Amino acid sequence: RLLIAGVILIIILGVVLGVDYLQRQNAAAQAPTDMPPGSIPIYVDGNFAGSFIPDDLNQLTPASFVDAEEGKTQDGWLLRDVLLLYIGEDNLQDRSQVTVSSSSRGKSKTLSWAEVEDQKNMVMFDLSGRGTLKLVSVIPGFDIRDSWIQDVDKIEITSP
Repeated sequence: RLLIAGVILIIILGVVLGVDYLQRQNAAAQAPTDMPPGSIPIYVDGNFAGSFIPDDLNQLTPASFVDAEEGKTQDGWLLRDVLLLYIGEDNLQDRSQVTVSSSSRGKSKTLSWAEVEDQKNMVMFDLSGRGTLKLVSVIPGFDIRDSWIQDVDKIEITSP
């Protein structure tokens, strides 16, 4: 019985890793081919506008907050600063919708540019333990860990 349980566990692990690999390949297939591995593409109204890797964010001013759920400090960079650096303010209006997603997790979060731009909302990227970016915030309803977007691999901006 122990051997059967071990085999079942290995099969489940293989399926999970296989699905994760396929989802990452699909996300990579949609992005331009000259992007460095691990890049996060940014699309404005369906058109590729730029990309960045987590190391590129070190040029930005760091931000941090202590999450209310576990009392841990979240250190990173404001999404507002990232978008202004890579696409500029002329592509953003208060009602523009900013969607940050993770294809491997099947999660996304859409916020208005006004919410992202408001620094008191602390909408920011933080490095996860695996070196990938997660989107975190103190916005009510998006201030608990289960709602955060881990393994971010795409940003889409749509104009009103």
